[in-house]
Amino acid sequence: MEQPRRILIVGGGFAGVYAAMHMAPLAKAGHRVTLVSAENFMQYQPFLPEVASGTIDPRAAVVPLRGVLRHTQVEVGEVLELDHGSRRATVRIPDGQTMLLDYDVVVITAGSWSRVLPVPGLAEHGIGFKTVQEAIYLRNHVLSRLDVAAQTDDPERARSALTFVVVGGGYAGVEALGELEDLARDAMRNYPSLRVEDMRWILVEASDRILPELSADLAGYAQRRLNERGIEIALDTRLASADGGTIDLTDGRTFSADTLVWTAGVKPAPLAKISGFPSDDRGRIRVDERLRVVDVPDAWAAGDVAAVPDLTTGGLAPPTAQHAMREGKRLGDNLCASLLGGELQAFRWRNVGGVCSLGRYKGVAEVFGIKVKGFLGWFLHRSYHLWAIPTLGRRVRIALDWTVALLFPRDITQLAGFEHPKEPFRRAASSDEPSGPA
Repeated sequence: MEQPRRILIVGGGFAGVYAAMHMAPLAKAGHRVTLVSAENFMQYQPFLPEVASGTIDPRAAVVPLRGVLRHTQVEVGEVLELDHGSRRATVRIPDGQTMLLDYDVVVITAGSWSRVLPVPGLAEHGIGFKTVQEAIYLRNHVLSRLDVAAQTDDPERARSALTFVVVGGGYAGVEALGELEDLARDAMRNYPSLRVEDMRWILVEASDRILPELSADLAGYAQRRLNERGIEIALDTRLASADGGTIDLTDGRTFSADTLVWTAGVKPAPLAKISGFPSDDRGRIRVDERLRVVDVPDAWAAGDVAAVPDLTTGGLAPPTAQHAMREGKRLGDNLCASLLGGELQAFRWRNVGGVCSLGRYKGVAEVFGIKVKGFLGWFLHRSYHLWAIPTLGRRVRIALDWTVALLFPRDITQLAGFEHPKEPFRRAASSDEPSGPA
């Protein structure tokens, strides 16, 4: 065996975590595996819509890194730059300080960021849907809009509060809209002065159809089901402006809306460009079919940040959870083979299909060419993701949450105070009222 190596994994998403899981033999052989992640957990993004609707507890949708990576040293922080010539990473840790991490081999799985376009007002008024924090915020925000509408005497203010816009008609946008609309519809029963018909939900998609990941007939079915719930779908349409909270669409529609959710695509994390790794025109690191960075020794990459050749289609692997998971596994196995002796294998994965929830008891799925819709589509969506999320404990928690949701009314508690937890204490500290000794 060669001299023990220091392996640095950048990113705690699907690709990074599954790569680390498959590197356990390296740790047992004396090599040191370190993973740096901005959070101490891996979030299971397909469950974010159900976190937003309150169907499952947020903690059940995240996996603690130190709990599943027993053979890996986990460091919480953000890798700002990689100096691969010196084999050194600059990491910003939670207290704002920076530290340097030396390594011999780097695995870049930094993932992706929301692709935010330069639309006026979008940065100020929009909210993404890529993190569990954003999902929790959206739940609280949607419920708070019902309170605003119920308490105002201004019809225009109420109309703006009850108008919800989602930009992006892929999985993320459709599932977010479906779950949040279900949440608001159920919560409406507790507001005698409001009617479901008072709400306006609009899905904005730049192409000529929603759910491009699925076949046209399933996408058409999903669109019809959403329309039946009164949801407007604006196809071949873009967001032109959100300045001042006024939504301007390219199809000529203009209206006020308190809620703007942006799910219109992702872009690779900028680490590759910052650090000088070879990348394509979209900023993805160029790797070969064995997930080694092209022309860069001791560097590997996978997931959304990498341009991974798709040997089954001749193109590039799409930025999906199922691909990132398998890429991570293959990368981990190949790195083990590289350092411990063995044959490296090309990454090859044929897409098994897709599943999409349209809200409670409603969904579409296409698995191994078999198309299902309605309740069965919803059931397959849940079953697949329940099987895919790591650890038995998380699966049990989620199954219990789903069971409770079937037996009891939806919890519509709003915990908006979580967004500013120190505000009550600051208010008390700034009070002019005299107080006695502590």
